Amino acid sequence: MTLLQIILATLVGGVFSVLLASLVALTFLARFANRMVAFAVGVLLGFALTDILPEAVNLGLDITQAGWILIAGIMGFFLLEKLALWRHDHATHLGKTQHKPQVTMIVIGDGMHNFVDGVLLAATFLTDWKLGWAAAIAIIAHEIPQEISDFMVLLDAGVSKRKALILNALSGAAMTLGGVIGWLSLSNAHAAIPYILVLAAASFIYIAVADLVPELHHHRKPRDMALQLSLMAAGLGVVALNKLLLNWRT
Repeated sequence: MTLLQIILATLVGGVFSVLLASLVALTFLARFANRMVAFAVGVLLGFALTDILPEAVNLGLDITQAGWILIAGIMGFFLLEKLALWRHDHATHLGKTQHKPQVTMIVIGDGMHNFVDGVLLAATFLTDWKLGWAAAIAIIAHEIPQEISDFMVLLDAGVSKRKALILNALSGAAMTLGGVIGWLSLSNAHAAIPYILVLAAASFIYIAVADLVPELHHHRKPRDMALQLSLMAAGLGVVALNKLLLNWRT
């Protein structure tokens, strides 16, 4: 019975949040995908630096160790992007259409984050099923703004609406995988959570700083700069508001 509740809660937290985010991103914001890149920068950096990394440290990871893992993760994603660029150039030479490299990284990073959420949900349900469902609701509220920013990144990279929905749904399904693995071997899975969280944060930071921010520099007019700063601030504001609401609930 507990496993069934974990699977249901992770499906609700992972896939349902993607569907809600897609309703907003693909209907209201799709036409503004280029401009919403700055919003995505704020959300990705906000979640990585004020939510995911502190959570890893709170789970027992030494701050210095977290810093080194973060650096290693950023270097790993740099290498991954280099390989993706090589593949992109090779495919282009052969006449094939390829999307920007950040598509792969945003799916991997979001998938790792969702996997960790699934393990944490499993731990919560094994403690108290009522607490587990409360945590699932909190995860939905936490995931929606992040998933909206992911959709904006994918659309800006040239991914179709249908493919963006499928990719985000697949990364959301990683939460169910994490929930099942957490239920099967919680002690082993729990020990790896802080490390996975730091790597997820590394992917968000790398995408924001290495891929999205340089794209913003293509628009150099003062009006564009003011709009970009406003959208970044709005993204950070969403993260801060999300954190305040979650703290208020607890």
